[in-house]
Amino acid sequence: MNAGDRVRVDRADQRYEGVLLPSSTDDHLVVKLDGGYNVGIDRDQATVDVLESDVYDVESAQDEESSSEIEFDEDLPTVSLISTGGTIASTVDYRTGAVTAQFDAEDVLRAVPDLAGMANYRGRVVANILSENMTPAVWRDLAEAIRDEIEAGADGVVVMHGTDTMQFTASAMAFMLDTPVPIVFTGSQRSADRPSSDNVMNAVSAVEAATSDCAEVLVCMHESESDDRCALHRGTRVRKNHTSRRDAFETVGAEPLGVVDYDTDGDNAVSFRREYVERGANELALHDDLATDVELVKFTPGMDTALLSAAAEGSDGLVIEGTGLGHVNTDWISVIDGLDIPVVMTSQCLEGRVCDRVYDTGRDLLEAGVVEGEDMLPGTAKVKLMWALENSDDVADTMGEPLAGEIQQRSTPWL
Repeated sequence: MNAGDRVRVDRADQRYEGVLLPSSTDDHLVVKLDGGYNVGIDRDQATVDVLESDVYDVESAQDEESSSEIEFDEDLPTVSLISTGGTIASTVDYRTGAVTAQFDAEDVLRAVPDLAGMANYRGRVVANILSENMTPAVWRDLAEAIRDEIEAGADGVVVMHGTDTMQFTASAMAFMLDTPVPIVFTGSQRSADRPSSDNVMNAVSAVEAATSDCAEVLVCMHESESDDRCALHRGTRVRKNHTSRRDAFETVGAEPLGVVDYDTDGDNAVSFRREYVERGANELALHDDLATDVELVKFTPGMDTALLSAAAEGSDGLVIEGTGLGHVNTDWISVIDGLDIPVVMTSQCLEGRVCDRVYDTGRDLLEAGVVEGEDMLPGTAKVKLMWALENSDDVADTMGEPLAGEIQQRSTPWL
């Protein structure tokens, strides 16, 4: 049997049918199943029958994968593709049958050939990490890289990022950068070896958004489970609300800022539903100082005040995710009153705004020095507090002032 043969593999009480792929070791078989997934099987534990020979030309596929060419077209905009990791630019490695992340511009075009002809591309790698390993230090590196790309003439920037912490990084860029061009984050909920992968549509839509007139930090992901439209979320108002659905991201408290109608023939259309910062309205500027010792604490009933004290010890600031309008157990109030760091109150509720003037607990919290976080998302409030501590003379005033769309003027029904 050879790579490219259609095989049936029996192991114990399991049977697999698919195309045999090359493997990096002699000890394992790698089979691409009809559903699109790859499976690795110990060769010694398997019985293999060849059902059909040479049904797939793996060598030609490898040759096609290994060649790409980026041509510069003066009539096209230039988009910088910056990677921090994640699966958006992943592709199948035919040596192993596994999915591997590829990150330079040529690799991205091989993984998503639909991008060809949409723009001129420059590729840059800032990090190659899982998004749960993202740190403020990488945020600074990313902000500097984006600044450098815009200074070098990029008409827009697409940041490829793992989805789990994308909302935090997008918020950080919104505060750290004054941008004259779009900065669009995108990712993939499902890897390239899956037939339901969202990497192509998300990447194409992100490039469309990066060449639009909206000079803000956006998150571009599927609007629904269908492959017809991507939503453009403001980076400071977006939240990942599902672990695995392709339409996991939602704008909290409003509709998405805009959409990209996706067409497989390349006739994509970008439209916006609300006001936005227009291209060229801001001068490029970088404000990348961050206070890294800021904690986010979620209050739950019966939570020991010792946990609050431990979170505050050695911290530069604290964000509390309180209940309802922004409340915690009354035992916490005296502890908060004794802290000499800024404490910002947000709500665990997905909709609405903090108001600590309604109940006695809230009024006592205000007297203890708590800063109301308005309707900011707790994660966004943490990022903003990190930024405000290093870039503002009055942290409390800055936390209550909308800087990048993180605070809506009022909470009203939007459906």
